[in-house]
Amino acid sequence: MHHVVIVGGGFAGLNGAKLLGKSKSVAVTLIDRENYHLFQPLLYQVAMAALSPADIASPIRSILSEYHNVKVLLGEVVGVDPRRNRLFADIGEYNYDYLILACGVRHSYFGRENWEKWAPGLKTIEQALEIRRRVLTAFERAERDMAANQAGERLTFIIVGGGPTGVELAGAIGEMCRFTLARDFRRIDPISTRIILLEAGERILPSFSVKLAGRAARDLVNLGVEVKTSSKVTDINAEGVAIGTEKIRADTVLWAAGIRAPALARKLGGELDAQGRIIVEPDLSLHYYPNIFVAGDLAHFAHQTGEPLPGLAPVALQQGRSIAKNIMRELADQPRRNFIYRDKGQVATIGRGRAVVDIGKMKFGGFFAWLVWLIVHIYYLTGFKNRLSVTLNWGWSFLTFRRGARLIVSKEWRFYHRSGENG
Repeated sequence: MHHVVIVGGGFAGLNGAKLLGKSKSVAVTLIDRENYHLFQPLLYQVAMAALSPADIASPIRSILSEYHNVKVLLGEVVGVDPRRNRLFADIGEYNYDYLILACGVRHSYFGRENWEKWAPGLKTIEQALEIRRRVLTAFERAERDMAANQAGERLTFIIVGGGPTGVELAGAIGEMCRFTLARDFRRIDPISTRIILLEAGERILPSFSVKLAGRAARDLVNLGVEVKTSSKVTDINAEGVAIGTEKIRADTVLWAAGIRAPALARKLGGELDAQGRIIVEPDLSLHYYPNIFVAGDLAHFAHQTGEPLPGLAPVALQQGRSIAKNIMRELADQPRRNFIYRDKGQVATIGRGRAVVDIGKMKFGGFFAWLVWLIVHIYYLTGFKNRLSVTLNWGWSFLTFRRGARLIVSKEWRFYHRSGENG
């Protein structure tokens, strides 16, 4: 029996495992540093207190429990020896006949990793909860320490990066200030909160059409967001953000700009792009090691359009399935097929009843686009329970303007350490 090792339980790894799990000629080992599959497109909703982590995550073991030839392990892969077909993890070493790398990417600070302390990114549940803690704590500190309408930098929020994540974060903060928090505080006026979206390029949402990007910018302005384009951040510290000689004071800075591949990509010795992603062959394999495949955000696949495919769930899902099918074809003495991406388009929401949709020749915004965004995200969620929970939470929020996950969770869990008690 041939052994397939999959690194990563995201859309690519999970869907590859499901297909391979139906084959009797392979044994599959899926390794992930977390025990759950995370629906990253809705991670910002956890950060903005609209959803709880369990609404967008499902245990990998539960998802794959019906596939008896699939083994799931909790661990972190630290290296690969492609010449010996051997993988190294913090839980042991594993031989493989085929290897699928689908471990995603992380956010990049373009060589200024020290900024992370002041400006957390949004790739994990832990980061989402930290952002939620910082945002909600800012309002509590302003209410406690400052007189009405004198919140200053306490209630100034800066989001760096005008892609979908940055736009969705800015819109969600604006919506939360205007509708959710406006009636909950006495000394401060949340509506007066200053929200600034910074984009180094000439416009936000560069992957969308110019018309849709303009509409999104107007929707953000209507929610009280200041959109500053051609504004490259040159420094971030405890006091706020610098754009050249201009300094903007803010207690809360959020990072939504840039990606880079994990160190594992560099250890394979293959060709990488500027973000460290692995450049793959038309069938998603490596040039010198055809039994190693790369999928999802980690893969630089530009054979179809001349440009690398975007880091979207449909891309990863289709790539995971394509790799699994090629492995099964090869084991059946059939030729591999090149990967062909079927473009499902892209959507981004700006807030309640506001979104933009770019699907082929269909480009539109507004309430109907927001409904499309809802349907698409519910469709791609894993598991009936998650779909039902998210639908109910969104319905409740839409009718009441309330957010049910507004909990400030401390990172400290020890009673005695926090209180200074000894017994």
